[in-house]
Amino acid sequence: MDCWREAEGKRVHDPFYYCYSRGDSSCKAAKTAATAAAGEGEMFVRVEGPLIVGAGPSGLAVAACLKEKGVPSVVLERSDCIASLWQHKTYDRLRLHLPKQFCELPHMPFPPSFPTYPTKQQFLAYLEAYVRHFDINPVFNQAVDSAEYDHKLGLWRVRTTAQKGVQGKEKEAAPVEYVCRWLVVATGENAEIVIPDIEGMEEFNGPVVHTSAYRRGDAFRGKKVLVVGCGNSGMEICLDLCNYDAHPTLVVRDAVHVLPREMLGSSTFGLSMWLMKWLPVRTADRLLLLLSRLTLGDTARFGLERPQLGPLELKVLSGKTPVLDVGTLAKIKSGDVKVRPAIKRLIGHGAQFINERTENFDAIVLATGYKSNVPSWLKDGEHFSEKTGMPRRPFPYGWKGEHGLYAVGFTQRGILGASMDAKRIAHDIEQHWNARDHVKQPAIFSRLPAMP
Repeated sequence: MDCWREAEGKRVHDPFYYCYSRGDSSCKAAKTAATAAAGEGEMFVRVEGPLIVGAGPSGLAVAACLKEKGVPSVVLERSDCIASLWQHKTYDRLRLHLPKQFCELPHMPFPPSFPTYPTKQQFLAYLEAYVRHFDINPVFNQAVDSAEYDHKLGLWRVRTTAQKGVQGKEKEAAPVEYVCRWLVVATGENAEIVIPDIEGMEEFNGPVVHTSAYRRGDAFRGKKVLVVGCGNSGMEICLDLCNYDAHPTLVVRDAVHVLPREMLGSSTFGLSMWLMKWLPVRTADRLLLLLSRLTLGDTARFGLERPQLGPLELKVLSGKTPVLDVGTLAKIKSGDVKVRPAIKRLIGHGAQFINERTENFDAIVLATGYKSNVPSWLKDGEHFSEKTGMPRRPFPYGWKGEHGLYAVGFTQRGILGASMDAKRIAHDIEQHWNARDHVKQPAIFSRLPAMP
């Protein structure tokens, strides 16, 4: 009797026995998520095509490219909408930093009526139209807890937790396990915010906010604001603060390339790509820096030292993007934006810098960027670095891993790089998809309830 009891106990925790015994072969994405959210027990679902984790521009691009090739896919998204970073964690005045032709997703251009540099709202409208055009239906509120390749089955097992809002709060619901042959990691480089470890931060008496929570400068009107980080976001937030009569101070910890957004009547990015097509990188860099000095002057005079490497070479070797100036440098020159070196420590009402200078501030904005969170859930130490969360192989080789694993949105080359990888991934999966009838499938795979 005890042996039967033991066997029955093991069956209860066997997902494949559970799915087989149910005999449900018509499990739909929304129904699965809803059932799990209602707490009706753990769900196990097979995905016929690729499973894409992330419904940002990168994930949507892969789904669209696959759709064009007749390959179905399922897109999981932890938030309640597509492009959640753009919708929930960006400031209001944000525009695309590059001309729209370099930010299009595959198979669908921007409307001709859009300006050269679309606004945040226009870009989101474009993404919504993209989703409708390709009939992409992400499964929202599905946070991936773990993804692991099962070598015995030859399949990926992706475990998620559905989130259900209850009276404005998030409630952990029943888990769902997806089983698939191909897994596309599309969570990108900007999945989690980066909070620097600054001595004395807990002693500072004013508000400290990350740019992900910053919308516009009206809340800081008349206040002295310390902006930590001099990338594109930090520079543009300083400009926004000036427009709302705040008094920003920019912390520049490292050397940085600041270039005008346009040169010689063309976008700096477009000009850079044209120069690199015909000239060695270092020669192109010298020309860009010469044109930049003629346009902006010597930025080192204002506390913005340039790195030893040129902007293009630095981008290729480290992925560090130059700042494209949209007006902040003029504010620095006029004194409306002050520049300070790295912070030594924070104090109750201000900060002490490494040059021993101390100043008072009312608030701090951390423009310290984001990072990948892939190592926290993908149980694969081969393709992604545990330290950086980025593919170990550099662009353009980081899009493909082993056992049907793919990565998109990790090129450090923005939407253009993601679109290039999306096309490669769709083409590669299409080859396997077309040959799938000739490949022996794990017997258990056909027994799991399907998700189209």
